[in-house]
Amino acid sequence: MRIMGLEAIFPRRNLSKGCADRKIYPYLLKGVSVTRPNQVWSTDITYIRMAEGFVYLVAVMDWFSRYVLSWRVSITLDVDFCVEALKAALEINCPDIFNTDQGSQFTAEDFIKILLENSIRVSMDGRGRVFDNIFIERLWRTVKYEEVYLKDYADVRDAVKNLGDYFRFYNEQRPHQSLGYKTPSEVYFLGSNSGKIAAARQANYHLNFPCFLS
Repeated sequence: MRIMGLEAIFPRRNLSKGCADRKIYPYLLKGVSVTRPNQVWSTDITYIRMAEGFVYLVAVMDWFSRYVLSWRVSITLDVDFCVEALKAALEINCPDIFNTDQGSQFTAEDFIKILLENSIRVSMDGRGRVFDNIFIERLWRTVKYEEVYLKDYADVRDAVKNLGDYFRFYNEQRPHQSLGYKTPSEVYFLGSNSGKIAAARQANYHLNFPCFLS
């Protein structure tokens, strides 16, 4: 089932509640061929279990390379940790299109304003269409099966430390069959000079470990 991308259907926490009074942008990726890094980025929120309770995790991912540009952890669903993750990713580069769901965090003025100020085209999934953001959904499955479900995080600090270690492994060491068995880092930084790579990685890891806690 894991190889085929199948999983059981069961009730999930709804982390994508929208607000009726906010602007919803159209989905821009139907039929689009993603052929290079920084053409499309996406983001999403999931929850991470601990020995007692859970925390929320947001990540920003490059669609072409599957590279995780930034991530943040929070104990609440306020927009702040999503804004922090977005700002951290933009320290590395800037995409043409940024895709999100219609959740209140991603339709918030503080979040959308940053995208528009950077001349980024905003794309939003259709309501209830989880496959519109399939790559980050696959990321969550990978993180949970390879990291979260194998451990019982004692507390938030423990969760942050272990997630930080895992995202380093995911970006730098874990080969992907869909990438020709290269790592996300190798594909994302393909053609970049060594100085640019070092600067981007330093910015990413400095901002992400330890992670922002709200």
